[in-house]
Amino acid sequence: MKSLRLKRMASGALAIASVLALVTFSAPAGADPAPLPDNASEALQQYNELKRKAEKLNEEHLKAQDALATANKQLEKANADIKKSAESLRQARADKQKFHKVVDKFAGATYTGGHLDPMSLALSGNSTTEFLERSAAINVLAEKKNKAMEQLAAAVDQAEKAKKLAKDARKRARESRDAAAKHKADVAARKNALEAQVAKSKQAYDRLNAEEQAAQQASYGEQVIPPSSIVAPGPEAQQAVDAAMSQRGDPYVYGADGPDSYDCSGLTSWAYNQAGISIPRSSSAQASSGTPVTQAQLAPGDLVFFYQPVSHVGMYIGDGKMVHAPQEGDVVKVAEVMWDEYSGARRYA
Repeated sequence: MKSLRLKRMASGALAIASVLALVTFSAPAGADPAPLPDNASEALQQYNELKRKAEKLNEEHLKAQDALATANKQLEKANADIKKSAESLRQARADKQKFHKVVDKFAGATYTGGHLDPMSLALSGNSTTEFLERSAAINVLAEKKNKAMEQLAAAVDQAEKAKKLAKDARKRARESRDAAAKHKADVAARKNALEAQVAKSKQAYDRLNAEEQAAQQASYGEQVIPPSSIVAPGPEAQQAVDAAMSQRGDPYVYGADGPDSYDCSGLTSWAYNQAGISIPRSSSAQASSGTPVTQAQLAPGDLVFFYQPVSHVGMYIGDGKMVHAPQEGDVVKVAEVMWDEYSGARRYA
């Protein structure tokens, strides 16, 4: 546990402005702020609204990055298929040439140099024994000829298949390159939009009065007691839970994925990575992978998701509680599961 560090963080030593200065732009959104009281100042309302917009833009930015990563993987796969199909075509053409020669030999060959058909050769013997020997020899030759023909036909078929695979792989490579270029431009555009929104959020925070800034920071830090015992259903899930719990007190930072700061899905992906399990990076992607579990089936280690569309994730630890990285300015901490905003859960171990 990082209890001393957690207490320091909870006391408000981590100001929002300092966190915003550390902002990077490759993470999913954190949890939406709690509803403001009716008498909240206009500046505080504006700050919370701008922060929510930044978080949503942040999630969209990460989705664009996920799409870019997928396109690059597809391009890599297509290029590998091009190489594989080219090698297959080379081998098929070599086999085709080899078996064609064998078939040509049979087509032009004669038995012991003569020009008689197989039946004449068989009947030209002087004894029953010689007839049987010649018949057996003819059968062997026929079998070899048939096998050579089959091998030639297979080589021709393989060559045609390799050509089609190569054509398909080249088409997929072109499409993947085009998609990657499109997603790369999308990532850049969303990054710019996010940077502008975060700057607005920081300016709005600076306009809060001292009392409002103090109230914001007073709400940060761990205020929920975790379960006395957290027992996951399997060793990998237990490792992930223990890893996530060990990071309590680390600050939330947009785009951070450990080991000293995190955003919501950065924490969960880092924790499962410690257990040797690779999971998607964004909260929305995590919500569509793994194995779906119902609320009644929840067990420590399961990931719980919030909002529609999904923009926040935490790790369930039992007793209706979770460990998560909530939002900028706050720290990794144990909290009650936000059942009012709950949208589902997934199991990865």
